[in-house]
Amino acid sequence: MKALVSIITVNYNGLRDTCEMIDSFRSRETYPRYEIIVVDNGSRLPEAEEIQERYRDNPVPGGFLSGSPAADTPVSFPPVKVVRNINNGFAGGNNAGLKAAAGDYLFFINNDTLIKEPVLDALVRRIESDSPRNGGVSPMLKFAARPDTLQYAGFTPLSPVTLRNAAIGFMQQDSPRFRIPRETASLHGAAMMVSRRALQDAGTMSEVYFLFYEELDWSAQLRKAGYRLWYEPAAVVYHKEGMTARRGSPTREFYLSRARMLFARRNLRGIGKYLSCAYLCIFAAPKKAAVYLLHGQVALAKATICGTCEGIYKNIRTA
Repeated sequence: MKALVSIITVNYNGLRDTCEMIDSFRSRETYPRYEIIVVDNGSRLPEAEEIQERYRDNPVPGGFLSGSPAADTPVSFPPVKVVRNINNGFAGGNNAGLKAAAGDYLFFINNDTLIKEPVLDALVRRIESDSPRNGGVSPMLKFAARPDTLQYAGFTPLSPVTLRNAAIGFMQQDSPRFRIPRETASLHGAAMMVSRRALQDAGTMSEVYFLFYEELDWSAQLRKAGYRLWYEPAAVVYHKEGMTARRGSPTREFYLSRARMLFARRNLRGIGKYLSCAYLCIFAAPKKAAVYLLHGQVALAKATICGTCEGIYKNIRTA
């Protein structure tokens, strides 16, 4: 019997995207055993209730799946569980979903994504292949608005002081060289599958970040626990991108600056930790803020400095 996969997604004022994501799984996915868990992170409107009502008793619009072998044959779908949660960030929402998950494998996926072909079987096969120390896998990610353009084909390692990395294939056309599975330094937070065994050994995602760096931190914890992380191009997910914190917004700059400092404090050791924190405080944040000020973007400059300062003083002992 195939292992059960729990698909976990976080909804925050994103009803339309969440339903489109669920419907894409229901119309395309062929893996026989999965459940969908939607965590509503305190949406302003009663979106949890709307999602629950929409998928009550497993219906689909019209009652039938288009393209099914018999157009007049009702289709039975895996259940959609709805979890009501406060807005405690990306990690907090996913951790709330874990409490309702029964799967052997946990597939965390952004609500602003779509699938156009089955993905679960390829991801499960990757984790189950070769080594019992395969702990997690991310699919190829493409931009939904530009389906021939890659967002992610693996991550390079973070540099030891500046904490910079790169998404392999970012903004490049899909080609055979990106169709080779490889180990990756980090999983991608938009779509990542982790085995329950690895989860039990490495722990859940830290909720100290609220936004950004959660998957990088979690990937670091998984690797410290002895697990290998993979990029699997046989599975492709299409990402709409940027629904939580708009690029160029003070909110994004605050949490990004804060998260980078928190990551350095939580994951680096010895002299490397002090060098990285000093670099972020003395060089990176002031330089970025100065550039914003030169362009008259005072709010962005303030958000960069405030985020960095909070990252310095935030209590991470219980994170």
